[in-house]
Amino acid sequence: MPFSKLVKNSTYFSRYQVKYRRRREGKTDYFARRRLVTQDKTKYNAPKYRLVVRFSNKNVTCQIIYARIQGDFVLCAATSRELERYGIKHGLTNWTAAYATGLLVARRTLKKLGLDDKFVGQTEPTGEIVLTGEVDEHRPFKCFLDVGLTRTTTGNRVFGAMKGASDGGLFIPHSEKRFPGYDPESKTLDAEVLKKYIYGGHVAEYMESLEEEDDERFKKQFARYLEDDIGSEDIEEMYTNAYAAIREDPTFKATEKSQDWKAESVKHRSVRLTHEQRKTKVQEKIAAFRAGQAAGDD
Repeated sequence: MPFSKLVKNSTYFSRYQVKYRRRREGKTDYFARRRLVTQDKTKYNAPKYRLVVRFSNKNVTCQIIYARIQGDFVLCAATSRELERYGIKHGLTNWTAAYATGLLVARRTLKKLGLDDKFVGQTEPTGEIVLTGEVDEHRPFKCFLDVGLTRTTTGNRVFGAMKGASDGGLFIPHSEKRFPGYDPESKTLDAEVLKKYIYGGHVAEYMESLEEEDDERFKKQFARYLEDDIGSEDIEEMYTNAYAAIREDPTFKATEKSQDWKAESVKHRSVRLTHEQRKTKVQEKIAAFRAGQAAGDD
């Protein structure tokens, strides 16, 4: 096939259409978003909810979001930074922290909707896949996992957040194929492996192996754990107590501020002048300039 050069003339540019801004920035997968947002016409204006899971260097953020013409609206949200209130002060971005954050946003959403007593989810997770079903002919709160641009590899942390939200009482359609412990050859899930991840067993194992192999590196990497007297044998109990505390009180509580930051910001902000004040200021400058000229002539 001969080489054909693309001629970019005025006709080409007059027909050229730029992609959406967030696609140009590489932030949104519109192929996936279209399917997550589009609602069936038979459901009229009912919102289609998404469990949006995002990771930063220090936090896990889980949000229940629905889309409207005006934009996306957040029904409920939770971050792993809130887990400190429940006893999880370290490792706020690992698989187990993602599970705890998903559990927190699920319980908080159901409490906001008045469904927390009816849909309790899995109070004692065993690692088996159990989807939330109807209770007394009442259908559960349904949402779909939104992973964004995350690669959906087996064992990824986004599925930890999804598992936590599912065990928390939300109905999120999913299978067992992407959880830790799934064997693609036998096509079965080892529930014990998944349960180990839920209770932070993989962290405890790593702590033990690192302590045996390189004690100096262990003390450096887990220095904050050791400051709080948290060893490998305390990990499971810490997460078990945290899950119970989340179920007991999932409501959001704002942290106490060290000072009034609003007043602090207002103090350094320049106040907008009115029209009369601006005119007066100009006249003052003119008067000062003329006074300076007169003093120079003298």
